[in-house]
Amino acid sequence: MRLNLRNAWKNFNSALLLFAIFTISTGAVRAQSQDRQQDIQKLKDKLEQLEQTMGEVKAELNRLEAAPPSTATTPAQKTAEAKKKPEQPGPSEELVPMEGEIKQQQDTVNFYGFAMLDSGYNFGQIDPNWYDVVRPTKLPSYPNQFGGSGNVYASVRQTRFGVKSSSQTPLGELKTVFEFELFGTGVDAGQTTFRLRHAYGELGKVGAGQTWSPFMDIGVFPNSVEYWGPSGMVFFRNIQVRWMPVRNKRAEVTVALERPGASGDQGVYADRIELANITPRFNFPDLSGHLRLMGNWGYLQTAAIVRKIGWNDTSANTTNLGGSVVGWGINLTSNLNLGKNSVAKLAYTYGRGTENYMNDAPFDIGIATNVGVVHNSQGQIVPFKGVALPVTGVVAFLDHSWNEHFTSTGGYSMVNISNSDAELASDFHQGHYALANILYHPVAKVMLGPEFQFGRRVNYLDGFNYNDYRIQFTFKYDWSKSFKSPSF
Repeated sequence: MRLNLRNAWKNFNSALLLFAIFTISTGAVRAQSQDRQQDIQKLKDKLEQLEQTMGEVKAELNRLEAAPPSTATTPAQKTAEAKKKPEQPGPSEELVPMEGEIKQQQDTVNFYGFAMLDSGYNFGQIDPNWYDVVRPTKLPSYPNQFGGSGNVYASVRQTRFGVKSSSQTPLGELKTVFEFELFGTGVDAGQTTFRLRHAYGELGKVGAGQTWSPFMDIGVFPNSVEYWGPSGMVFFRNIQVRWMPVRNKRAEVTVALERPGASGDQGVYADRIELANITPRFNFPDLSGHLRLMGNWGYLQTAAIVRKIGWNDTSANTTNLGGSVVGWGINLTSNLNLGKNSVAKLAYTYGRGTENYMNDAPFDIGIATNVGVVHNSQGQIVPFKGVALPVTGVVAFLDHSWNEHFTSTGGYSMVNISNSDAELASDFHQGHYALANILYHPVAKVMLGPEFQFGRRVNYLDGFNYNDYRIQFTFKYDWSKSFKSPSF
């Protein structure tokens, strides 16, 4: 009996222990479940707050996009800007450029040039001072004027050196160029000596110095190795002040006041004492300009010039031979793209008294006989007068690229002078010029190759003309070096 009670008590205690363990375990599980529910609820509450905030942000964004722009600065923006920079800049801080100033740019200086050797054989003859070029005006005006035909020549006179610069200013781009070569002309004709080509600068739309005349178009010069170039081309570097009101990818307008100048032909009156004291007088600059229209097809340029050419009689003769004429000219030029590899270079020029702007023409003013009895302003009889000689020029060349290593050029040019009635019979009347070449470019900036050249001179009245032929072989080595520096 006692044993049964003891066993019953043990069983009761075991059951009580199991109940306690179950109760504790169930409470722990319930507690864990409640904590999890609370965490989930908290996350849901936060999500609702975020969705509400997002809705407010979207509404504010829509309102700002719909409202007109405002230049007002909010207090928050003012505070943020105040934190970014102080009210007054310190010594090491950069000032923001004001209107009219420019941000940082690059100043550039470019040194460039080439070494060039021209060598060949002239089958005819020419003025020895012009041995290495084709100039019809310098060919003989009578048989054997310059000795025998057939001469070997060699020259480095085309060698060139130049410096260009470019920098930005509040008034626009400042550009300069200084360039010279070794081809002597004038008193240095025939010499290998320094000769100025360009000394020119421009700021924005205004330029001044010596450079190409606006009346000419350097773009019609062919890709040849003969130095002087087409006889019927307008070609003149002149001292000038120019204005360029339009310069863009489609059009270009340039107007200039140029240094005046001319040359005269005394003709059959050369031995008269009266002409010994005639001096030129230029009291106005030459006025020139051009309009160029450009496109994918190439370009078309129309140029014009007007000028006054005067002369004074400083002798003590009773007859005053002084006078003046107005010269003028037009020059139509073009580059036409004939496919990807060919360019036609064309020009037509006509004028009166504009010969000194031509590449190879002699006199602007000729002597003409006055028909009948002609009196000047003082009532004096004047037997002859000065006239502006008409001149016509034509240029037609084709530049072609065979591939990256070979190029060719071929074409023709002519200049014609309408001589006055009192000129010498042997005076220059007409010049013809032609060439063809094939040039090899083994690497960039190196060129060599042969060129066939032809020149022809036709006299005014005596029936004499002269043809010159030559073969020239040229080596040319280009170089350039640029430097850049920051500019503010």
